[in-house]
Amino acid sequence: MTTAAPRFTVREIELYERPVKLRLPFRFGVVTLTHSPQAFVRARIELAGGPSAWGAAAEMMAPKWFDKNLALTNEQNFEQLRQTLRDAREAYLADASPATGFGHFARNHDDCLKRGAARGFNPLLAGYGPAQVDRAVLDALGRALGLSFYRAIRENAVGIDERLRPEFAGLGIEAFLARLRPASSIEARHTVGLVDAITSQDSTQRVNDGLPETLEEVVRTYGHRYFKLKVAGRVDADLARLEAIAAVLDRSGEPYFASLDGNEQYESPEGVAQLVSGIRERPRLARLWQSILFIEQPIARKTALQVDLRAADLGKPVIVDESDGELDSFVVARRHGYSGISSKTCKGFYKSLLNAARCAAWNREENAERYFMSAEDLTTQAGLSVQQDLALVNLLGVRHVERNGHHYVNGLAAEPEGEQQAFLQAHPDVYVRSHGAVRLKIESGRIALGSLDCTGFASAAMPDFGRMTRLY
Repeated sequence: MTTAAPRFTVREIELYERPVKLRLPFRFGVVTLTHSPQAFVRARIELAGGPSAWGAAAEMMAPKWFDKNLALTNEQNFEQLRQTLRDAREAYLADASPATGFGHFARNHDDCLKRGAARGFNPLLAGYGPAQVDRAVLDALGRALGLSFYRAIRENAVGIDERLRPEFAGLGIEAFLARLRPASSIEARHTVGLVDAITSQDSTQRVNDGLPETLEEVVRTYGHRYFKLKVAGRVDADLARLEAIAAVLDRSGEPYFASLDGNEQYESPEGVAQLVSGIRERPRLARLWQSILFIEQPIARKTALQVDLRAADLGKPVIVDESDGELDSFVVARRHGYSGISSKTCKGFYKSLLNAARCAAWNREENAERYFMSAEDLTTQAGLSVQQDLALVNLLGVRHVERNGHHYVNGLAAEPEGEQQAFLQAHPDVYVRSHGAVRLKIESGRIALGSLDCTGFASAAMPDFGRMTRLY
């Protein structure tokens, strides 16, 4: 039975942030991250003739991912992201007429991207602010109706309607949503960053906080079977590093699985083909090559959706991530030989739902399981951020998700003890207290998710907003 999608007004939006310091440097693409702010959005909605409720969302502000212009400092990247939040706040509060959750998204999406374009922001960057507002609004809606995220989406309580956004037309969206079934746990795909130590012999500057630092320590501690391997666009160096990684992963007698993340470090399919050829030619990489599930966004976004991958012998499916700036990006990518696309809450949960529905529809059309969604991380932090991202990809049926925030950051160690305890008590299957702090619990490579099926968007606890910096 479908829950009627209620109409409501967005009455208030508050913006906050707090600093996040990494315990280990995280090198991806063109940046080595050591610290970054985490943004928080609170939104209050008022149902037509009904109650009012607050909801919230959180997301890291990752520099040199949304905009990789090397002329910009990290602080300038952070300010860009803050501006998208301010623009989204202004847009969503400008029209006080009631709408469904999807209705608010539908009438503000293009406006937010236009505001960003006027500032010189690319669509991926401009979409950051509204993506967080949409999540906070959905959280508030779930709390007002007493619905979990899973139920709100499966019953379409947000009111997804192809008449409001033509991109959703022809996909049988309501039937697709009704078929979604969340699982009780998910595999965590561990990220091997470009400066991560592989073995203890590589670890020259140890943190010595008791948590795993090298790849071999991570495998021993968490029992991962899924891995995300960063490559840097320098074929010889990449091959040597992959051999070092394979030497650790191949020790396991059990199967393991991996993805290769190019982070836009290649200019053409031919450059990626050179890496693939090198992997295939090296006997010590034979098992690793067999384990690779897909290659992630290897080509720079300026040309990624202009070249046809089918002319190159890459041997594995390729997905887009950074090129996924607009609602029709996956449609364009499909025409150029891409098979998959990533889900990240920073890009908007409506976009993830849309692309998952496309995968299902296109696979029916071609009578083959060719198109798929992957689940990637933006260093999501313990609390609202990681829980909402996990709930989204779990509902979409993705069975393994990149997780790196728990590894590069010391859990909730920097946050108030009351907040740590609140999340641990509300979600004892998701978190554990160890080494002096509450942190994500990963056992045998898996994260339990049962407690995320709660009222609101996957969280029965809230962060301490009073200890944050108020932006607006």
